[in-house]
Amino acid sequence: MIELIDIHKSFGNHQVLDGVNLEVKKGESVVVIGRSGSGKTVLIKHIIGLLKPDAGEVWVDGIKVNELKEKELNQLRRRFGMLFQSAALFDSMTVGENVGFAFMQSTKMKREGIKDRVKECLRMVGLEGVEHLNPAELSGGMKKRVGLARAIALQPEFILYDEPSTGLDPIMADAINNLIIELKEELKVTSVAITHDMVSAYKIADQIAVLYKGKIIETGSPEEIKNSYNPVVQQFIHGEAKGPIPIHE
Repeated sequence: MIELIDIHKSFGNHQVLDGVNLEVKKGESVVVIGRSGSGKTVLIKHIIGLLKPDAGEVWVDGIKVNELKEKELNQLRRRFGMLFQSAALFDSMTVGENVGFAFMQSTKMKREGIKDRVKECLRMVGLEGVEHLNPAELSGGMKKRVGLARAIALQPEFILYDEPSTGLDPIMADAINNLIIELKEELKVTSVAITHDMVSAYKIADQIAVLYKGKIIETGSPEEIKNSYNPVVQQFIHGEAKGPIPIHE
């Protein structure tokens, strides 16, 4: 359903992606792990055409993303939901307005229908009856769940997760991980998550891809990654700092 083929991307003299290859099958949950600054967010932005590669191809369901014009890109993006690292809620809108925003922007659904769908999405993430609250009144975990409700509002085929557990305590992070698994099973979506949280990666992934120095250096099931013989993979998953840490990272 999603395939990145030999993706290269530089910003000035800084090479971020240097021949990335990644395949995500239908209904699969793939987690891309890597150090901060390794290019995980740059990678995920290529999938929905927010960035175009300097070289290589991005394919989604048989569509070559990096050749689409803006109107075609917008049509493709409607098939995606995205949970941003900071939840990215609009402070000037209520929770209900945030979750229903996509309907107001891209559908002709009547107001009552939107309200019903908003309630359903909030119920799915365990937040019934909070439509009237403002983002400032929410905890970090609640904001993530509202962001997740907004991501699933248009019943997407694909969901992209940008550091879904970052900034949360271990209990709330685990609750978000459980939600991601439940939504995958209930909605049958294909998903890609990026994270450096190995607890989250092991729990939500069908496959884990390790991004290092601009390349995917290993892909496998959580168990295969745990038992990898690659010293770089082992160093990362055990959080061991060996040798000097480059300043730019």
